[in-house]
Order: sequence, then C-alpha cells, then structure tokens
Amino acid sequence: MANPLSKYLLDFEKPLVELEQKLDEMRTVDTGRPDVDLSEEIAALEARVEELRASIYRNLTRWQRVQIARHPLRPYTLNYIEALTDGFVEMRGDRAFGDDPAIVGGFATFRGAAYGHRDRTVLILGHQKGRDTKSRKYRRFGMPNPEGYRKALRLMKMAAKFNKPVITLLDTPGAYPGMEAEERGQAEAIARNLFEMARLPAPIIVVVIGEGASGGALGIGVGDRVLMLENAWYSVIAPESCSSILWRSWDYKEEAARALKLTAPDLIKVGIIDAIVPEPTGGAHRNPEAAFDAVGNAIAGVLNQLDALPTADLLETRLEKFDQMGVFEEARLDGNGQRVS
Repeated sequence: MANPLSKYLLDFEKPLVELEQKLDEMRTVDTGRPDVDLSEEIAALEARVEELRASIYRNLTRWQRVQIARHPLRPYTLNYIEALTDGFVEMRGDRAFGDDPAIVGGFATFRGAAYGHRDRTVLILGHQKGRDTKSRKYRRFGMPNPEGYRKALRLMKMAAKFNKPVITLLDTPGAYPGMEAEERGQAEAIARNLFEMARLPAPIIVVVIGEGASGGALGIGVGDRVLMLENAWYSVIAPESCSSILWRSWDYKEEAARALKLTAPDLIKVGIIDAIVPEPTGGAHRNPEAAFDAVGNAIAGVLNQLDALPTADLLETRLEKFDQMGVFEEARLDGNGQRVS
C-alpha cells in the first residue's frame, strides 16, 4: 500500500524519502538464497535514514516550518477535539446572522486524567480547514467570517457564565477577505473579541496548532497562556503577502519568513508565546497520536497552574501579560516640542 505522505512530499524531504524507499526495497527483497543475509546492510541503511531525518528536522528554516504547518495531512481542530475530549457537543450560530463552519466550537469533557489533571467540562473551539475540495470550500480554508468570531464570543461568554475553562486552537491563513465579510463588520468582530477575551472571567488557553495569521488568528487568540506547536507559525502577516507588499512579488517569501521571525523559537524569545509544544520528528502529520498527547499534556499542565488563581488575579495577570509585549521608549519633549536627549 502506498504511503499517503508520499503524495504531499515537501521539497526538503525528497532525499529522506528516496532513502526510505531504498530501505523498503531491501526489506522486501527475496534473494532466493538462504546463505545471503542482508540484515547488516539493512541496519546500516536504517541508521543512515535516522541520521538524515534528525539532521533535516533539526535544522529547519523558517520557511520550511511554514510548509510543515500547512501540510494537508496535519491534524486540524476537529482531530484534536476527537482525540482529547469525550462527548463533544458542537454549538452553531452567532444569534445575529448565521453559522460559520470556519470556526467550530462546543462543550466537551477534556480527558485530563490521562495527562495528570482531571476529567472536566471545557469549552473548546478553533479554526477548521477542509481535507478535500468540497470541504475546503465549505470551511473557506479555515478563514472565518464575522459571524464565526461572534459565535466564538457567544460560546466563551457561556463558558464564563458556567465557570468552565476555554481552550482555543488557532489554525488559519487569516480572516476571510471577501466583500460580505467587510459588509458584516469583520474588523469590529475581531476587535470586540480582543476586548472581551481580555476581561473574560474564565481561564483561557490558546494553542497555535498550525497557521496563525494576523487578526484572523488573534480574534480567538487572547489567553492566559499561549502555547505553540513546534512547527506552527504565528505572525501579523503571511510570508507571501509580506513578500508581495515589500518586493511586489511572491518570489521572496523565504526572505520574508526569515524577517518576520514567525516560528515558535523566535516568538518565545520575545514573550509572544509562553511554551513550545514538541512535535514528532517530521511534523504532527507523521505521528498524530504523539502530537495529541503532547498537546494534551501541555493543556493539563496549564490548567493545573490556572486553577490555583482567583478570578481577579487571573484577569490582572492576563492584562499584564499583553501589556508587556513589545518594546517602546518614552520621549521627553521641551517647550518647543523638540526631543530632549
């Protein structure tokens, strides 16, 4: 049976796949001679494969991580919900316009006991992409309309009312840029979510599981802890769009990715995220179960920390967290409006 990963081979993975194919051929070869033993050659090739795999994924560029984050077989929000919770009840609609399938959310029982916490009811929501042409069109590639953000806010306020933690999963190339989205108040919907999430009286855990682009991600991205998978990316703009603006061409997307410093190791250095969630070698799509366990452990650890905080302290700490982001300098001016050194 053909490996489904081979259909979506990334450029930098080709040398590794070629070796893996040779290894598979050697394992299945039948020499017809009992005195011929290929076990040593197979073991040597296995060692070369592991060495090359470790070398490739240990030295990924920023653009290569962007490619992994976009892998078509990477686990999406509904995959994490299925793996980490029981009894998920999806809730639809913003009670104003309609439902937005680009954001899914509902209440479920988090399997915390498996990760050093306890089983408990949580609100879990996030961006959802599609796997084929029909579902991608239906989900709009995970790009929400305003009603998606308003639905998310409605559910978060419900969670706060019943004192339930909120878990949001970020994976979007951006908010939907269509005319209908602007007509229905895209910017206001995102801004409202930022304002309301900053003061929501419930613990909020944010996990960047894939792409985290611009306000489309930030619209459900304000939380007490922001976690990020090792090969995800999170930035004010996608590399292609940045390249298009600065160089008038998409050809400089790799340079843009380097300049944006959008990977988890970059962002933890400047305090944008709080922790990096490790992925299996090769990305979450190569071993989804390991990725689910890593995310489950990370969420459980944060819940253990946040449970100890009274609501007033929780909100104060959340505001301080975002107040401290960025670098600024206060300038002193004289009576003529000139800067005083």
